[in-house]
Amino acid sequence: MLYVGLDVHQRTTTMCILDDNGRRVKQQTIRGTWDDVIAVVRELEGPLSICFEATCGYGYLYDALRRIAGRVIVAHPGHLRLIFRSKRKNDRVDAEKLAKLLYLDEVPPAYVPSIDVRHWRQLIEYRRRVVDKRTRCKNAIRALLRGSGIAAPRGLWTRKGLAWLRALAWPDLACRVQRDLLLAELETFNQQVRTVTGVLDQLGRTHPGMTLLQTIPGVGPRTAETIIAYVDDPGRFGRTRQLGSYFGLVPSQDASGGYNRLGHITKQGPATARKYLVEAAWQATLRSPTVRAYYQRILNDQPERRKIALVATAHYLLRCMHAMLRSGEVWREAA
Repeated sequence: MLYVGLDVHQRTTTMCILDDNGRRVKQQTIRGTWDDVIAVVRELEGPLSICFEATCGYGYLYDALRRIAGRVIVAHPGHLRLIFRSKRKNDRVDAEKLAKLLYLDEVPPAYVPSIDVRHWRQLIEYRRRVVDKRTRCKNAIRALLRGSGIAAPRGLWTRKGLAWLRALAWPDLACRVQRDLLLAELETFNQQVRTVTGVLDQLGRTHPGMTLLQTIPGVGPRTAETIIAYVDDPGRFGRTRQLGSYFGLVPSQDASGGYNRLGHITKQGPATARKYLVEAAWQATLRSPTVRAYYQRILNDQPERRKIALVATAHYLLRCMHAMLRSGEVWREAA
């Protein structure tokens, strides 16, 4: 068995190979694309065990190496930061450390979903980015109106409101040009959102969990599909705390001896999922007596704890969603 550690970058990759006894037998820097890396690995003789750190687009490399090697592990970058915090760090050293961790069977693995789930996640993230661009465009239009002392009517983004905006006789040429360009951008973003939303709705119809999670008051299709895509396999989370940690909804902790300080949430994992969960938690507090009671219990009649209570409620909803996906049961209000 050869243990191969790969320190992967966009244009160069450093490879370190250890034998069955943990001795280094080869170290090489490969200049080129990931296809060049795959070609070099394919030429290696003997059974292979490969490890590399998760990076942008790592799924393509993982799928290709899986067809060559008997074992491929993607190392979790967050855990490796603790291991690789060293005074001496470079690509060759990092590749050798990965190979040694692989040889010792101490690599902190990252979960690699199927290619269909990865593409689903990419589309979810793309929609969020387009929606964020559209929001910035709307804010720019409102700022333009305020800067000219023009009061915007209610329902500015409806058909009637947009027609008013297009017909607005702006005396300043520069403002008229900005208005026209921003309206063109807004129409482009609206069309992109409609297109990607239609595709996401089509993908969501194939998953039974979509209907299941939307039985929770305040949870819509965007929240449901995001949680399903990022959870993927509910069985991979053995404990509830692992679920909260994956989505970055648990507090950071600094503990030593008798000292234990809990800080803000870690905000690790998918930010889009956290955003949708908090939005769903706020809606659920308005629509569900069970969720509202949980929120009020955490709030404890202290207005300064509103944000804490809302994030805790989002974590509670996430745990409920995970339990529903595992059991297949619909949402039920507490008696």
